[in-house]
Amino acid sequence: MQRTTTTWLAVCMAIAALTSCSPSLYPEHGDEAYYRKLAHASRKLGLDISRKDDHALFITAASWLGTPYRYGGHTRRGIDCSGLAKALMQEAYGIDLPPSSRGQLEACKHKVKERNLQGGDLLFFGPKGKKRNINHVGVYLKDRHFIHASNSGVIVSSLDEEYYARTYVCAARP
Repeated sequence: MQRTTTTWLAVCMAIAALTSCSPSLYPEHGDEAYYRKLAHASRKLGLDISRKDDHALFITAASWLGTPYRYGGHTRRGIDCSGLAKALMQEAYGIDLPPSSRGQLEACKHKVKERNLQGGDLLFFGPKGKKRNINHVGVYLKDRHFIHASNSGVIVSSLDEEYYARTYVCAARP
């Protein structure tokens, strides 16, 4: 218990130190609850959240982790990959996307090269990496990690995992 408390305290202090330089960037500056949310999101997602990261995306993404998979689902009771992408974009950015992964790709105005990925970009996957067969979508977080709804529920995965490296088709920015 002591170790967990010490780790949590260290994460909160690091986030507070990183964000204290620019109060105008963070409307909740100085709000302990906000720092706790960031620390919780960091732990839950397994990623270090820095000052330059999109905090709204990380906090929202962490809140969806563990949600069960349900084909055609779009609620916290059960969600599929395109439902999750739609929900994350709506909650974090106020962007309304179509309900299907193929429709989401078509709705995106800006295609993004893999080396230029930013948090919030949509990642599209298909059998053997073919664009015409898009069947999965995830939302990029950082450091080649993305959140998506897999058959086992909402999880964070890496683009470096063999399956995702093989089936990756493209990325786009809504």
